[in-house]
Amino acid sequence: MQNKLTELVKKYREPIAYLFFGGLATLLNIVLYVLFKTLFGYEAANSWGNVADNVICILFAYFTNRIWVFRSKAHGSAALREFGSFVACRLGTLVVDAAIMFVGGNLVGPALVPAAYLGLWGVGVKVCSNVIVVVLNYVFSKLLIFKKK
Repeated sequence: MQNKLTELVKKYREPIAYLFFGGLATLLNIVLYVLFKTLFGYEAANSWGNVADNVICILFAYFTNRIWVFRSKAHGSAALREFGSFVACRLGTLVVDAAIMFVGGNLVGPALVPAAYLGLWGVGVKVCSNVIVVVLNYVFSKLLIFKKK
């Protein structure tokens, strides 16, 4: 049984590592969202705070993906291209995240949800947005950024 489990972990190491570090990045993203909401208010957390927490998470994700998930060996100009591609793709998914947060958090939330529950609603929208973004980021990372030569 243990050998089977070891084989499965070896076979699916990359997606398992991606889910683990993606989970940490998602947790960081949500913690930063709650922190910005607490410090600066609901609308700020759904606008510029969302952008700020995404920038922090993009840097965290790049280094964890490069080192532990995809085990990139790129150096010099190849590493710079890799980083540029990573940032470009993550900025694309940042736009997706920002759109979801703006529509779900700032437009739909206040129109449908009582004010007392807006904070909880915002966290729920953030979690849903993160699921979509994590899937898109894996596809971009696997197919475009850290592709095997």
